[in-house]
Amino acid sequence: MRNGIKAILLVILAIGVFIAYSSVFIVNEREKALVIRLGEIQRTVTEPGLYFKTPIVEELVYVEDRLLFFESLDKSIQVIDGRRYNVDAIIMLKIIDAQKFRETANASLNQVRDRLETRLDSALRQTYGKRTFESALSKDRETMMTEIRDQVRGEALSLGVDIVDVRIRRTDLMTDVLKDTYDRMNAERFAEAAQLRAVGDTARRRIRAEAERESVEMVSRAKRESEIIRGQGEAKRNNIFANAFERDPEFFAFYRSMQAYPRSLKGDSTTLVLTPDSQFFRYLKDPLGGRKDKKTGQ
Repeated sequence: MRNGIKAILLVILAIGVFIAYSSVFIVNEREKALVIRLGEIQRTVTEPGLYFKTPIVEELVYVEDRLLFFESLDKSIQVIDGRRYNVDAIIMLKIIDAQKFRETANASLNQVRDRLETRLDSALRQTYGKRTFESALSKDRETMMTEIRDQVRGEALSLGVDIVDVRIRRTDLMTDVLKDTYDRMNAERFAEAAQLRAVGDTARRRIRAEAERESVEMVSRAKRESEIIRGQGEAKRNNIFANAFERDPEFFAFYRSMQAYPRSLKGDSTTLVLTPDSQFFRYLKDPLGGRKDKKTGQ
């Protein structure tokens, strides 16, 4: 009898402990709790602490209350000029409506990820498809990420989730496009180099032509000046000869004859055919040139 009473008391105690344990739950600062009764959400617990629920009848569903990150890797995106490149994106989100999150996605982050992945892919194609590859690497990149976030946010809010931010981690040209781009850039550099060489060659020819023109002008000017100086010298010499002739015509005639000898006999093959009474060598035959001495009269 006593053993039966003890057994009953132990059963009652065990049931009481189970009921007490099942009616208590704890919510920490990184999560929210949904209290569900017969499939219906009764309340949402958002503050951390110790709470009670009806045992057996009510169940709990915990959802994250912190910033979550989803990665979307190797998205093949085509830009406006037809080239394709790979994009890695990351979505930062937070569950803001736990009840809607439970009702629309069955409180499954995997379902949320799948639906946002599809919407993100569409947003990437729409946003990048309106721009060039260079825009994705420029200051327009921030504007593009904002556009993508706003396009994905509508889908996220319908799931009880808010998109905090969307970041583009990588934007790389695909291998075949990268080779084509390299070849195009290489050809452009060669064209620029050829243009620079052509400009340099034109400048070289122009500088050389100017230098040759200046050289010709300088030589011409020097020749002109030398001719002027020579003419002035000739005039001065002729003037001297004229003065000498006026002062002493006989000496002037002698001087001119002496100058004529070396000019006429210049060279080894020079031959002069003269008559014996030629006046050319008269000063060699007679120092007075055939004239009488004024002093002696002979």
